[in-house]
Amino acid sequence: MNITIIGSGNVGGALAVGFRKAGHSVILGVKDPALPFKGKDLALEYNFPFYAIPEAVQKSDVVVIAAPAHFAHEIAQTLGDVKGKVIIDTMNAVMKKPAHYTNASEAILDNCNSTDVVKCFNTTGAENMANPHYDTTPLDMFVAGDSVKGKQVAMQLAKDIGFGNCYDFGGNDKFSLLEQFALAWINLAMMQKMGRNIGFKLLKR
Repeated sequence: MNITIIGSGNVGGALAVGFRKAGHSVILGVKDPALPFKGKDLALEYNFPFYAIPEAVQKSDVVVIAAPAHFAHEIAQTLGDVKGKVIIDTMNAVMKKPAHYTNASEAILDNCNSTDVVKCFNTTGAENMANPHYDTTPLDMFVAGDSVKGKQVAMQLAKDIGFGNCYDFGGNDKFSLLEQFALAWINLAMMQKMGRNIGFKLLKR
């Protein structure tokens, strides 16, 4: 797949490296390529091409947004024509929300022309994006959204970077639920001081 990642901090950087290792083409979308940006050292180290966001988006079939959630609506407005492109929202608006929205995915949907918006890669930390295996057991990932196409892409990418299963949480009405699920990981890892090397695995009897 041809993938653009917007937001090359810890999560975006880990996903960029993981997708590249899995054989996908990865470029970074940045506000202004002429200025310093978070993740530029990563871009240079791994030789990731980087372009202004609209140009980067047009070069890709899949757009992954991994920026601070309260900027979701502003980022969506800069994407340009994304009709038919899959947009994967990795953000959590549990602390700071985009203006007038309850979650980041709704803000994206309402401010661009793609209907293939799904939420995924938001329920664990960057360390688990980089390595989702605990001994021989892979963590699971979760996805939500109405778009069947978007879910299929997100599920495949999750498996490509080493997650076990990627479970379907439901449609667009489950965006906020998935962000709350992420808050459970944040609570355990940070507030309860269990550390960031924890993750979720769904077990069946």
